[in-house]
Amino acid sequence: MPTEVEITLLPEFAYSELHIRREAAKKLEIPLSSVTGIEIQKRSIDARRKPVRYLIRLQLFIHEPFTPVQREIHYPDVSTADSIHIVGGGPAGLFAALQAIELGLKPIVFERGKDVKSRRRDLAAINREHTVNPESNYCFGEGGAGTYSDGKLYTRSTKRGDVKKILDVLIHFGAKEDIRVDAHPHIGTNKLPAIISAMRSQIIASGGEVRFEEKVTDITVADGQITGVTINGKDNHAVSALILATGHSARDIFYLLHERNIRIEAKSFALGVRAEHPQSVIDACQYKMPERGEFLPPASYSLVEQVEGNGVFSFCMCPGGIIAPCATEQEEVVTNGWSPSKRNNPYANSGIVVTVDQQEFSRFGFEGPLAGLQYQQMIEKACWEAAGKTQAAPAQRMIDFVNGRKSATLPDCSYQPGIVSVKLDEILPKSISDRLKKAFVAFGTKMRGYYTNDAVLVAPESRTSSPVRIPRNTEDFMHPDIKGLIPCGEGAGYAGGIVSAAIDGENCAKKAALFLVER
Repeated sequence: MPTEVEITLLPEFAYSELHIRREAAKKLEIPLSSVTGIEIQKRSIDARRKPVRYLIRLQLFIHEPFTPVQREIHYPDVSTADSIHIVGGGPAGLFAALQAIELGLKPIVFERGKDVKSRRRDLAAINREHTVNPESNYCFGEGGAGTYSDGKLYTRSTKRGDVKKILDVLIHFGAKEDIRVDAHPHIGTNKLPAIISAMRSQIIASGGEVRFEEKVTDITVADGQITGVTINGKDNHAVSALILATGHSARDIFYLLHERNIRIEAKSFALGVRAEHPQSVIDACQYKMPERGEFLPPASYSLVEQVEGNGVFSFCMCPGGIIAPCATEQEEVVTNGWSPSKRNNPYANSGIVVTVDQQEFSRFGFEGPLAGLQYQQMIEKACWEAAGKTQAAPAQRMIDFVNGRKSATLPDCSYQPGIVSVKLDEILPKSISDRLKKAFVAFGTKMRGYYTNDAVLVAPESRTSSPVRIPRNTEDFMHPDIKGLIPCGEGAGYAGGIVSAAIDGENCAKKAALFLVER
């Protein structure tokens, strides 16, 4: 039986197997020669005291045979199997498709956007020409929003499914094995496209289909059962089980469901700004040293504060990252963040957002199932107008924002379409801007150096999660009113990130398979 042991190592030794073996043997007071193997369970940073160290938990094999665990995933040929239809090629849709193959079903994936390679040209057009393709952007296309959102793999959804299985699948398709053990694993936006492409290739090699630039424009229901979908307004497909994994920004799907009297519900979400600091500032805050050094990663942070009964919190923190333009329509501005695998950009950015709900929507006259969506649209359009009706974004230095003073100058910023000095409290609802102001001051007491005019706030961070929930039953995951229709992932309101969306995709595929068998 292996022995579990926890050790600490200086950063320069934390990835050296020899040093890990030596320290573990030393802690157990056994000869190094008696160690036959190690399996690292978790690796995390402890910056609470100097010097900063890594905490490593591992299984130590002593005087016993050791064979590294081989995790093999087999995808059979399903070219002649029964079909399962999936709308959306993001994390939920792709993992649903791969799970369907494992279960012996043929997945047919409809993706409104383009493949990863073709999608890049449209992203460049947003940054350089301020032109938004409503079908191909940072949210729509192969891999969905997850492809260009840093590839963070940390999740709290451990009770919903097998997180290790999700990580194993990503490793199978090209991710580094470190994601199994790092406390806050991530892949990097520059690495994700190749992994996503490999997943698509596997789906096709197994007999499944991935169809790009095929947008669902109608849904057919008969006698309480999903019977078909219309693609691009003309092509009709009969379906028996439809996994709807369209993502949090597919507003046309929400409007379509509402028009077809398919029940949807308004959902609370969070909205605010992107706060960008020089990475060196965040490093100094977290590591308590003037310079990070070459063996420590760029520091991250997680902050939360209750202000006037609402949570204000950091979201999608991207060390060494970039603020990206994530609008899905021309007359709106939306921001999000991502990081490359090395996290080696000079800035750190994070969403700082406030929870908003039906009470807030009602203040602006928005009622019914689309209230949150309409509230979100209102703010995104106001930001577009305030910054000059391009993809430039309104911005303000942090202390200037808190003090209600328009910034005379703005610092350099990673947001490529550009930023424009604006008083953000004149375009954000008062309930949001007032809470943000108090939260930034409070965050400054928690992280000395965080509250600074070297930080710039870029608005809005508005696509944290879906403002609409598509209801489903707890047991079979079906829409309560429509058999065979399975709402899935972030867009349906049941996930919040790559891993949780992937887990939900797998779970939905299992429910769909059971439905097809029992039909």
